[in-house]
Amino acid sequence: MRAGLHCFVTNARITSATWFGRASRKATQVGVKRLEDERLDTKMTNLSFGIRLAVTLAWLTVWGLAGNGKLSAADFPQAEIANGQIWVRLYLPDARNGYYRATRFDWSGVIVGLEYKGHNYYGPWFDRVDPKVYDFRYEGAEIVASPCSGIAGPVEEFQTNRSALGWDEAKAGGTFIKIGVGVLRKDDARYDFVKQYEIVDPGKWTVTKHPDSIEFMQELTDPSTGYGYVYRKIVRLTKGKPEMVLEHSLKNTGRRTIQSTVYNHNFLVLDRQPPGPDFSVTVPFQIRSPHPPNQDLAEIRGNQIVYLKVLKNEDRVSTAMLGFSESTKDNEIRIENSRVGAGLKISGDRPLSSENLWSIRSVLAVEPFITMRINPGSEFSWKISYEYYTLP
Repeated sequence: MRAGLHCFVTNARITSATWFGRASRKATQVGVKRLEDERLDTKMTNLSFGIRLAVTLAWLTVWGLAGNGKLSAADFPQAEIANGQIWVRLYLPDARNGYYRATRFDWSGVIVGLEYKGHNYYGPWFDRVDPKVYDFRYEGAEIVASPCSGIAGPVEEFQTNRSALGWDEAKAGGTFIKIGVGVLRKDDARYDFVKQYEIVDPGKWTVTKHPDSIEFMQELTDPSTGYGYVYRKIVRLTKGKPEMVLEHSLKNTGRRTIQSTVYNHNFLVLDRQPPGPDFSVTVPFQIRSPHPPNQDLAEIRGNQIVYLKVLKNEDRVSTAMLGFSESTKDNEIRIENSRVGAGLKISGDRPLSSENLWSIRSVLAVEPFITMRINPGSEFSWKISYEYYTLP
């Protein structure tokens, strides 16, 4: 799958580069210039189409036929939004036919492709999904993900005391809450974030689509635990800018206080480049870590993490990123790739409570955490902005 997709995208780039060289020659007549401008628009459109088709083919290859052959990847409920600068494809929450029906990550706004100026930022970091796999594993040349971890893009997970809301007080057979997923059934084992739990009630999902934004709302009540909430998330593209904003609000409609952390996993697969020396990760603060990355693979340099070699095989670079203050100014991440000449800036409007880097040969992820405490009747809101850009 990876080799075929790589060839497809590479061929698209070669074709566009050849044409751009021709189009850059100065025209001596207005008619010739107009014709070349039209050809440039056509080629840019073709390149965009090529990348979007590559995204589609990648997901079709990963999933093949899902659900015992009853549902193909192309049939998952989905939507596209655009603002003239960036294009985004999302899979939608659906308890019966949705792409993601596992119990780890928030179901709303699963971004499986984002294109800006010929660069694609998100897509599958794994080759296929297998329910028998725990988290993910390597099988020969393939990376195989579990249903709980087989997801893409900027996706969020809610946690309470390193488990889930209501887990600690629930008895085996009782219920607990995974925000953004639903009411789940507790078993008699220790909580496991990559384990698939029985979904008792996924709540009521409402999706409202617009050309440049899409809004998700989940309404959930669990009388047995006393928890209830209305969760809203809007994926919005800023007018006239290469920026995507994730706007969130969580209103406590139950009788018990909601105490939670939430982080965004930010699965980045920028032009399918492996993490390596071409990448840089920069934050506003001087990074400290009790467990620095493998010194043969990467190192911390002040406010940056740099890779010393391209990750291959089962290489992994992961580390805690401490040193941030209580200021929201420290909730900012820049990730750039000098080889493809593209990057992004991620910024949040709430103070960090934790931050981690996790990367393997197919994906680079910086995970910012925030905390919330919401009393009954109160509401908590937060926002994450993604600014996409090319390098000079």
